[in-house]
Amino acid sequence: MLEECLSAPAAVARQLAADQNAYAALGDSLRASPPSSLLTVARGSSDHAAHFMAYLMMARLGRVVTSLPMSLITLYQSKIACEGLVSFAFSQSGQSPDLVVPTKFFREGGARTVAFVNAAGSPLAEAAEHVFSLHAGPENSVAATKSYITQLVAGARVVAAWQGDEDLAAALQQLPDDLVKAASLRWDTAVEALRGADKLFVIGRGTSLPIALEAALKFKETCGIQAEAFSGAEVKHGPMALVEEGYPLLVFAPRGPAHAGLVALAEEMRGRGARVLLAAPAGTPGAELELACTGNEDLDPIAAVQSFYPMVEALARARGLNPDQPRHLAKVTKTH
Repeated sequence: MLEECLSAPAAVARQLAADQNAYAALGDSLRASPPSSLLTVARGSSDHAAHFMAYLMMARLGRVVTSLPMSLITLYQSKIACEGLVSFAFSQSGQSPDLVVPTKFFREGGARTVAFVNAAGSPLAEAAEHVFSLHAGPENSVAATKSYITQLVAGARVVAAWQGDEDLAAALQQLPDDLVKAASLRWDTAVEALRGADKLFVIGRGTSLPIALEAALKFKETCGIQAEAFSGAEVKHGPMALVEEGYPLLVFAPRGPAHAGLVALAEEMRGRGARVLLAAPAGTPGAELELACTGNEDLDPIAAVQSFYPMVEALARARGLNPDQPRHLAKVTKTH
């Protein structure tokens, strides 16, 4: 896991050097024939990456994007209208039937189907009309890291191409260097603070919420911590009642519109007795974990998860666990 997460900057560089015409063509298609509806199709870490792309599309392009409950098609046989639909499937292996079956259904119904997948020739790659390789290289770790980061980048590339945003495209090109810096940041404070934790809130908002979701999953699968992710707004609608003296919280507060509110939330939670680990750019009051900045604040969450992965791997080992052998889990999960 550690080796693969540290190789993510090189994987991102490979991806950015490839398929430039294909991303541009997809962007041209989306502008020339705007979709009437947009769906993401994914599970686990891939769903968190899809959530990031969806948020960028909604924030930057004003287009509503829905995450598909795949059982609507695989179990309930729902005849979802395909006219004007564009679906985006995200997967590392491209093997799970509940990704493949909806993608086939949408394509056969006349929708435009897009897949981001790390495995060439996989069933999902064969099912979709437009296929983009993650270029992550073989990923052997059960806990996805570099494939998740390359999925985040792929989603941002689609948004940049659709929007025709040259500034975002330029920031993407410098992202590998930004990720190298992010990977070098030390989050040892978090390892010490969470070594004995059995529960945890992970907080984000806006573009950092998909990172919080991913972080909570990694705490569960590699460290055996019952971690829950919440929006900085949602956590105050009930979950906050669980916070007691010493209750651990990890708050992701990168630059952007949500930054100030997340920093204020961290301070409020400290006042309630919580053990708050605030991850924020250098100079942020109360921040113990430094976040690297990128060429565009919408890409800062990608750098945040690059810093998080080495920490959670080290935390697993500090807790006497092997992050490369998470209990009950396998690399490929096939659901229907």
